[in-house]
Amino acid sequence: MLNAMRDHHAARAELRGDCARCFGLCCVALPFTASADFAVDKAAGTPCRDLQDDHRCGIHAKLRQKGFTGCTVYDCFGAGQRVSQVTFGGQDWRTGTPGHSRRMFDVFPVVRQLHELLWYLTEALALPAARLVHAELREALEKTEGLTGGTPEELAELDVAAHRQEVNVLLLRTSELVRAGIKGRKKDRRGADLIGARLKGADLRGASLRGAYLIAADLTGADLRDADFIGADLRDADLTDADLTGAFFLTQPQLNAARGSAGTRLPESVTHPGHWTARL
Repeated sequence: MLNAMRDHHAARAELRGDCARCFGLCCVALPFTASADFAVDKAAGTPCRDLQDDHRCGIHAKLRQKGFTGCTVYDCFGAGQRVSQVTFGGQDWRTGTPGHSRRMFDVFPVVRQLHELLWYLTEALALPAARLVHAELREALEKTEGLTGGTPEELAELDVAAHRQEVNVLLLRTSELVRAGIKGRKKDRRGADLIGARLKGADLRGASLRGAYLIAADLTGADLRDADFIGADLRDADLTDADLTGAFFLTQPQLNAARGSAGTRLPESVTHPGHWTARL
């Protein structure tokens, strides 16, 4: 049991971004548009103006003040270090040929999606209520891990959308099994438009919030225990004093985009975001 827990924690650790082992791929490969999240426009494949020669961000400590909130909520699920150190064997995009750099930038978003799936599958395997599908989840995990080990050429040609659909069938079944054990009527809010919704103190225990739009929703003091958060948009949602104990498929980027407090109770798989500190 203890070994299984150690393996689980070790797997999760590798599915978090480690900028020290990455060549700043998210700061180069991905595009962004001037908006509330980014202060300027940047094209895909173009280095951010604040990216330094050592691949570190020159304004990391002041990203929010400088208008780059979008950077503070992003996480690559460990894809950056995987692509940098494994897929391309530690060869920097700065020193490679133009073709090498373009291929690295093309592969990074693909591996990022695969690593996100690994995060969900790893979490699903830690849910005792989903034991009926654990064998299938392990098989899907092994297949996904195998795909991440592909060559740059194989990864660039991978139909990642089709693989996501296969995995999603299992994740949906996992959600149904977990939430079936919650007493009372469970709300189905899949894909619901709850933008700005007033849900203060709402009973959403065991609810399906898959793909729900909770942008700027007031979830102060809401009961969100054992809720399924996969794909939910929590940008600027207020989770002050909300109880998310046992909530599953909730990622750190989702929380990073929300607001919360010391009284916000979270599952063990995530932590209080740094920008909540002023409220803690």
